[in-house]
Amino acid sequence: MNLLSVENLSKNYGVRTLFAGVSFGVDEGDKIGLIGINGTGKSTLLRILASLETADDGRMIAGNGLRTEYLPQNPEFDPEATVLGQVFKGSSAVMQLLQEYEAALLAEQRQPGQEAVQQRLIQLGQQMDAMGAWQLESEAKSILNRLGISDFSARIGTLSGGQKKRVALAGALIQEVDLLLLDEPTNHLDNDTVEWLEQYLLRRRGALIMITHDRYFLDRVTNRMIEIDAGSFYSYAGNYSSYLESKAEREERQESSERKRLNLLRNELAWIRRGAKARSTKQKARIERFEELNAAAPQAGAGRLEIVAGASRLGRKIIALDKVCKAFDGVPVVRDFSYTVLKDDRVGIVGPNGSGKSTLIHLITGRLAPDSGSVDVGQTVKIGWFAQETPPWDEEQRVLECIREVAQYVPDGQGGTISASQMLERFLFPPSLQWTPIGKLSGGERRRLDLLRVLMGAPNVLILDEPANDLDIQTLTILEDYLDGFPGAVLLVSHDRYMLDRLAEKTFAFADGTIRQYAGGYSDYRRQVEVEAEAAGGENAGPLKKNADNRRSEDKPRERPKKFTFQEQKEFAEIDDVIAATENERKVVNQQMEAAGSDFTELQRLIACREELDERLEKLMTRWTYLNELAEEMEQKK
Repeated sequence: MNLLSVENLSKNYGVRTLFAGVSFGVDEGDKIGLIGINGTGKSTLLRILASLETADDGRMIAGNGLRTEYLPQNPEFDPEATVLGQVFKGSSAVMQLLQEYEAALLAEQRQPGQEAVQQRLIQLGQQMDAMGAWQLESEAKSILNRLGISDFSARIGTLSGGQKKRVALAGALIQEVDLLLLDEPTNHLDNDTVEWLEQYLLRRRGALIMITHDRYFLDRVTNRMIEIDAGSFYSYAGNYSSYLESKAEREERQESSERKRLNLLRNELAWIRRGAKARSTKQKARIERFEELNAAAPQAGAGRLEIVAGASRLGRKIIALDKVCKAFDGVPVVRDFSYTVLKDDRVGIVGPNGSGKSTLIHLITGRLAPDSGSVDVGQTVKIGWFAQETPPWDEEQRVLECIREVAQYVPDGQGGTISASQMLERFLFPPSLQWTPIGKLSGGERRRLDLLRVLMGAPNVLILDEPANDLDIQTLTILEDYLDGFPGAVLLVSHDRYMLDRLAEKTFAFADGTIRQYAGGYSDYRRQVEVEAEAAGGENAGPLKKNADNRRSEDKPRERPKKFTFQEQKEFAEIDDVIAATENERKVVNQQMEAAGSDFTELQRLIACREELDERLEKLMTRWTYLNELAEEMEQKK
C-alpha cells in the first residue's frame, strides 16, 4: 500500500540548488536509506517529508491518516523534563495520557501523601488500563535500557549530548507511526546497541527512511536506496551492496553514452569546419544536430573528494605508554596499560560508551595526566587529532581564512606543495564556497572542514575519535583510502564497524578499566570474544554466537528420501531446459539495458527484472544440485 508520493520536489538556498525534480513513492514495508555527500540536502528532504519545512516547488500526497515521526540529527530538548517525560512527547492521545501520568508521579514524589495527587494517579491509572498504555510504558523503559539509559527520572539538562540523542531515539522508536524518519540514528551508539537497533528496525512494522553513514547498518536494514547527487535524484532497489553494483553499472552506461556523443560531435565538428552552407534544409538540420550534441553535455557530478597531503618526518621513538592508570572518583577507567605505538600501526579502539576510550586519547595527547605510569612522546611526533565534537567556530569567518590559519601550503608527499585553496577544492569546497561564512555550512560540511584543518597540519600520527560522525559515506571511503597509504601511525576510536574492519590491524577493547588487545579488525575481535565466551562455558556467549548457532541449526540438511517422487522425476527431466531459457531471458534483458542508454526509468525497470531473474536462477541451480545429487545416490544403489 502506498503511504506517500513525492512529485517534482525542488529546494534552493539562495543561488544554491540542493535538489530538483525529486519524485518517488513510499510503500508500506519500505526501508529506505538516503545517501549523498554532505550539503546535498538529505536532512532538508527529511524535514520536508516531516512537514517541518516547505519545498520551493513540487508536492507531497500522503495517504489517509498517515502518521509520521521524525528524529532530527540535533534534537531539541526541554532541560527540565524527565527522561520518560521527554520520551512520551507526542500529540497522540496515549502519549498525552502517559505525559500526564509521569507529571503526576513527579508531583507525588515532591509532595508524598497528598490525597489529591493520589486520587489523580488512581484516575490516570484506570485510563491507562483502558487504553493499554502500560505496555507502551514498559516498552519505552525496555528501549531506554537497551540504549544505556537506566535513570528514567533524571532531568534532561543533566545528561550528556550522547545520552540526550539516545533519549530522543527512544522517543522516536516508541511512537506507533506509519512512517519513521531517522537522521543519523547510529551516532553516539556503541557497537552492541547498533546491532540491537538493526534487529529492532527489521522487526518493526511500517516504513522507514533514514540517513546514516553506517554501511553495515544500511546493508542489513534497507531494501531500497535513494541517492542525491549534484541536485539529481536516483533510486535503487535493494540494500547498500546492491546500490553499489547498480550505481557502477549506471555510471558505466553514462560513460559509454558520453563517448558515443563525443564521437558524433567530433564528426559533426569536422563537417562544420569544412564550411557548412546553410541554404538547404538538409544542411540546416545537420547544423541543428551539431548544436544539440554540443548542448547535451552530461550534468556535472557532485565531484570526488581527493585527499592528498604529506606528513612530517617521524623518528624511531613515537609514543610509549608504561603501566598507565587513570581513575575518576575512585572508579578505574584505564588500569595498568602498557603499549608502544609503532610507525605503521593501525589500531582500532572499541568499547561501550563511557568505558574510557576518549580518556585514553586524552592521555596520549597530553590533555590528561595519568594517576600513575608514564606517557612518553617522541620529539619528532606531530599528532593530528580529529576530535569527536566539532570545535566552536567563528560563524563569521570565511572557509578559506579558517584553513589558512593552520597553513598556507601543505606538502603533497611528492616534493611539491598544495595551497590551502587547492586543498579546499579537493575537499569539495569550490571557489564559490571558499569565501562563504562558516555559519552557512551544514553540519557535515563543517565536519569535513575540521578534517581538512587536521590534515593541513601535516601530522605523522593521526588520532581519529569517532570520525564517522556526520561525515558522508563518500568522504569516509576516500578517508579510508588515504589512511591506507598514510606514512605514520593511526589510532581509530570508532563505532563504525565497517571502518574498523577496513582499517584496523589490531583492536584494543575496553572492559571495566582493562584494555585487552586482539589481532585484526572489529569482526575478528568479536569472533575471538565469542570463542573465549564459549570456552568459558557458553553462558556469556553473545548475540553473534547465538545467531551463528541458529543459522547452523537452520542450515542443517534434512534427511532426504532416496528416490524421486513423480513430480521430482518430471522436474529433473525439464530443469536443464528451464535453466537455459532463464539464462537466455537474462541475456535479452542485458541487451535491453545496453540499448536503454540514459532512460533511467526504463533502466530501473530492467534492473529490477534482472534481479528477479538472478534470484530465479539461483533457486534453479540450488534445485538442480539437489536433484542431481539424489539421482547419483539412486544410481549408486542400483
